[in-house]
Amino acid sequence: QVQLVQSGGGLVQAGGSLRLSCAASGSTFSLSAIGWYRQAPGKQRDLVAAISSGGSTNYIDSVKGRFTISRDNAKKTAYLQMNSLNPEDTAVYYCKQYRSSFDEYDYWGQGTQVTVSS
Repeated sequence: QVQLVQSGGGLVQAGGSLRLSCAASGSTFSLSAIGWYRQAPGKQRDLVAAISSGGSTNYIDSVKGRFTISRDNAKKTAYLQMNSLNPEDTAVYYCKQYRSSFDEYDYWGQGTQVTVSS
């Protein structure tokens, strides 16, 4: 089975930056699309950014120009670089490996807290 281990969360001041990492096990990472989601207290978990197996990226409007999703298939790791953070970005962030034709399920990371102070 695939396991996704996240790192890189923490507390930063408004205007600061963080880079989240999502390290995957398994053999299908390079074939799978990856998404980053976030969930604030009392709110639903929402997609923030996604990257296809071919490297195409998509972002929600509120993070365009500030966040960058990327992947390193050799390391089987996906990243979310977050710049110009503001308090509205505070949430638990989750990575997701979407199932490929060779996977049984989608897989989720354990989540990591990102807190942005003003």
